[in-house]
Amino acid sequence: MLSNTSNFAIRALVYLELYSSPEKKVGIKQMITDLDIPEHFLSKIVQLLVQNKLLGSTKGPNGGFYLTKPAIDITMLDVAEAIEGKENLGNCVIKATTCEAIEPCSVHHKLAHIRNQVKTALRAETIADLVSEFREREERIRI
Repeated sequence: MLSNTSNFAIRALVYLELYSSPEKKVGIKQMITDLDIPEHFLSKIVQLLVQNKLLGSTKGPNGGFYLTKPAIDITMLDVAEAIEGKENLGNCVIKATTCEAIEPCSVHHKLAHIRNQVKTALRAETIADLVSEFREREERIRI
């Protein structure tokens, strides 16, 4: 449903909600180790999240990453749009661009309701919801 990049971004945000704060930042090396995501890949992900103001970062010996707003205010749709781009979530499966209502592709109307349902579901789920579910299960799973 979402790209691996978006999935990894969501994992990174859940991780940072669990283990960071503006006072206690988490470095990229620690995130790479704990999340088991390749360094170059995670670096690009956090850069996009910082550019989209979902993460903050500081440099230096006590530097690292942290959420810039409460996890309850970050939806999965926010993350997907930050990673994929708002326009890319509506890309056509047939054409190389976004479908136009004037000249839609052959499956545009068939998929429009599914695309809207996915966006609605992603908008309804927050990083805080995911963290809460993670904590409720009390499983020692690797996020």
